[in-house]
Amino acid sequence: MSEPDAVRYERTGAAAVITIDRPHRRNAVDGPTAARLHEAYLQFEADEGARVLILTGAGELAFCAGADLKATETFAHRLMAPEGPMGFTRLTPSKPAIAAISGYALAGGLELALWCDLRIATERSTLGYPERRWGVPLIDGGTQRLPRIIGLGRALELILTGRMIDAQQALHMGLVNEVVSAGTHLQRALELAEGLARFPQSTMLADRRAAIEGLGMPLADGLALEAQTGPEVFAEGAAGARRFAAGEGRGGAGAGA
Repeated sequence: MSEPDAVRYERTGAAAVITIDRPHRRNAVDGPTAARLHEAYLQFEADEGARVLILTGAGELAFCAGADLKATETFAHRLMAPEGPMGFTRLTPSKPAIAAISGYALAGGLELALWCDLRIATERSTLGYPERRWGVPLIDGGTQRLPRIIGLGRALELILTGRMIDAQQALHMGLVNEVVSAGTHLQRALELAEGLARFPQSTMLADRRAAIEGLGMPLADGLALEAQTGPEVFAEGAAGARRFAAGEGRGGAGAGA
């Protein structure tokens, strides 16, 4: 059955909040929901006023429990989709993204969280790849992003065993950036988003691009990329540095993030 409101796109200040709204299925994603997620991603990319994307799930029980196992047939045509089966997991956004996690972030849901730059989780959240138990492969970036975030050894432990971990374990591993009280995950993500939005954008985005694209490069190539992206926006950075030296804007955006 079609669920036209299974994905909501809402602007809150400088943030675009994309909400998976299928709480009756623990926000698991079926084929039509994945298509809506892709549409919402494209809307964010085209929205010049949206400087940060926040991805979350409706309610507090689940961020996203992965693919909807009762609707696997709706994914058949998406397995090799260039944007990714879960909506946009094979794409890289041009602007920062934050996952606001409450409850279960499992299987493809964890892969969606890993797609984001930052992850905020409530203290009762659970993360992992339980699909190991029934033989479903990771096809939404999980084998590639998890090692880049927490290191190969710890990533292989979660990938091979299917062990699920709580929020504090995830924080210790570096899998999440912050653990917050129940019900405050979205508010904290919005605070972070507003802080990021107040920074000079071109320099922040250039540094983000160099970090992401340079990760898999040899050091010399990564330094060359940084040398290319930095000077492209140096004029704005120099002007900002002069304003800061003159006493303008101290305690501003950084305090918000």
